[in-house]
Amino acid sequence: MTTTAHPAGAHNRNSRPARFRKRNKRSQGEGRMAAMLLSPTILVLALVIVYPLLSAIHQSMFRAESGLDADGFVSDTESFVGLANYVDVFVGESGRRFLNAFANTTFFTLTTVILETVLGLTLALAMNRAFRGRSFLRASILVPWAVPTAVSGLLWRWIFQSDGIANNLLGSEILWTAEGNSSKIAIIVAEVWKTAPFIGLLVLAGMQVIPGEIYEAAKIDGAGWWRQLGAITLPLVKPTLLVAVLFRMLDALRMFDLPFVLIGPGKESVETLSMLAWDESNQLRYGSASAFAVILFLYVAVVAIVFVKVLGADVTGAKELKLLSKKSRKNAIAAQRNSDPTKTEATL
Repeated sequence: MTTTAHPAGAHNRNSRPARFRKRNKRSQGEGRMAAMLLSPTILVLALVIVYPLLSAIHQSMFRAESGLDADGFVSDTESFVGLANYVDVFVGESGRRFLNAFANTTFFTLTTVILETVLGLTLALAMNRAFRGRSFLRASILVPWAVPTAVSGLLWRWIFQSDGIANNLLGSEILWTAEGNSSKIAIIVAEVWKTAPFIGLLVLAGMQVIPGEIYEAAKIDGAGWWRQLGAITLPLVKPTLLVAVLFRMLDALRMFDLPFVLIGPGKESVETLSMLAWDESNQLRYGSASAFAVILFLYVAVVAIVFVKVLGADVTGAKELKLLSKKSRKNAIAAQRNSDPTKTEATL
């Protein structure tokens, strides 16, 4: 037994470096091919993301100043001020407007995403059940999502006007499109109406891949609907739900067009960071506008990183691909053991 084991072990030791060299050679070739195929995408991303970001950072370090030139004429120049625009964001009137816009942005993001998640999950559960008219419901739910945001803003502005449908139904005379909490409620209602179908459709796609045998086994074990929802549906649909919530959070943090069209610019109660940056650029204060835009970018980036790291949202699908690769490798090894146990032991 000893004499037969040594040649196998020697063959294993001699064959491993060759196999690893072949694998490394194949990996290097695949890496070069991947880099060549991805280079157009990287170039486009550099042009539309990296260059504007660097340009905004550069612009945020300058400030427009008016003065008299050598000939006595009024001239507008831009002076390098370093991080002064970022310091001014937190002091004086600019600081008060920034904190108000930051609070509005965070409030709209949290409230709308929470309501959209609950409503979207409810819609997905309803659409996942077999009933007459399910196809019509799935098609009709796409209508709010397909309507452009500016159009939906005008639509809800008509609904919330002083003599509109909302006041007629409630029997009140609330000024929804003016300042105050009523305008915030109008924004939340319009935003949830428009984007809840997005989460609903993504969650429905996650529910469609859950095998029916799992629910049948749960029914045999006596599990009711709520037990199946908590022990099967929600855990298995969690990766899809996290990705949908992450996308909605990033989109809500950049909210601009809906409050701009529905309520209007310059309204303190609904002014977001994007609207504040637009207002500064509209006043030709490009330095402070760029500073607001850079801070908003950092805010969105931090939220995305924390969301992915803490909650484990699989945005790129890398975790699922890794699990599938590991599972297929185990199946291949098990099949090889069943077909030729001695050869598998020699390989291991």
